[in-house]
Parts: sequence; C-alpha cells; structure tokens
Amino acid sequence: MEKMRLQKYIALCGYASRRKAEQLISQGAVTVNGNVVREIIMVDDSDDVRIGNKVLKIENKLLYFAFNKPEMVITSMSDQFGRKTVADFFDTVEERVYPVGRLDYDSSGLIFMTNDGDFANFLMHPKNEVTKTYAVSAKGDITDDIKIQLENGVDIGGYITEKARIDNVVNSNGKCSVEISITEGKNRQVRKMFDAVGIKIYMLQRIAIGPVKIGDLKKGRYRSLTQKEIESLGYNI
Repeated sequence: MEKMRLQKYIALCGYASRRKAEQLISQGAVTVNGNVVREIIMVDDSDDVRIGNKVLKIENKLLYFAFNKPEMVITSMSDQFGRKTVADFFDTVEERVYPVGRLDYDSSGLIFMTNDGDFANFLMHPKNEVTKTYAVSAKGDITDDIKIQLENGVDIGGYITEKARIDNVVNSNGKCSVEISITEGKNRQVRKMFDAVGIKIYMLQRIAIGPVKIGDLKKGRYRSLTQKEIESLGYNI
C-alpha cells in the first residue's frame, strides 16, 4: 500500500469522515506507532494507528488502473442487454473496481478503474478541470474556421461547450485526423462537437487523461497507475 495522509487512512478504515478525523488528530486522540499525533502525517498499513484502544486497519487495498477500453464495450459494471462491460475485464482482480467517468460504447481508449471513491470524485468534479485528450478520425476537412469554432465552443443542442484545444490537424482526400483536448465530459460531447461543424467522426480514441497517456497499452489490457501518475493528476493519496 502506498502511504497516504492520516485523515484519509482513518476515513478508509470507516471510523470517521475525513473532516472528523482531522478534528480527532488535532485533539490528540490519535496515536501512530505509540506516539500521539496532532498534525497530518503520511501512514500506511504497516503503521500502528489507534484511536483510544481501537486499532485501525484498512480492509480493502486501494487500487488504481489505467485501462484501454475497446469499442463495443459498455462503461458500466453491468448491462441489462448482456453486452460486454468494463467489469468483465477485471474479474480476476480481488477487489471490486469501477470506472471513473464514461467513455462511449463505440469509442475506445483510456479510462481509469479504481475502488477509491475520493479519487473518482476528484477527477469527475468540474472545478478540477482534468483534461481529456482524444484522437479523432473523421470525414471532412478541418479548416482554420472550423478549428477556431471548436476551440472557442460550439452549440451541441442548447449547450455551448467550453474552450477546447485542437492539435495535430491533418487533412487528406476529404478526411482528417486531429487531436482535441477538453475539460468537460458531456454525453458523446466530442462527437456532437464535430457534428455541429459538419464533420462526421468514424473513429474516436481517448489517448490521455491529464498527463497520463495511453501509450502502447493494448486494447482490453490494463496496468496499475503509479503514485507519480496519480499525483500528476492533482490528487494526493
């Protein structure tokens, strides 16, 4: 287990919320390895953490995975129509992990799987503006005017999208490839944005979340996120 802040450790043990844990720490009610602790320190499951005579232990190990979701896979733990879900790829993982956010059924690419609810909530909260980058293949040319429209925001059905970044535009024989980075996560947003400017996407892959890139991870495979990658997203374990 990676080291984490003491108040989070207490919360994950189910003893108290993080805020209440911070109060207990400041009141001197928490000991770590026999010493009273009144400030936030980093601990893991090798430390003896106690409140009174109660020893606190986390039953479930926190897991963080980068997964390359194939097309035609539901970003859900189950599906009423019997379609393949992301959960089917993690049936050998001891702990139950779930997807952070969504990725369209007919799109592929990077999605995080975890059992850390705080991590999931942090990434999905709009105020944190975690960037998602997509590689797009589509019919039509990305002109300078269309590029400006996409970057400044387009109407996708009563909603004007926030600013986006467009990179690596290649137009050839009536088709284009391009990368788009957004901080929002509306349903099928990238496809709707391109539809709004008359460009029809036929392949969409998420290639990065924040600074974490999909790299050479093959479709249907996953790997553990490193602590450095987790922290690079702005989240402190």
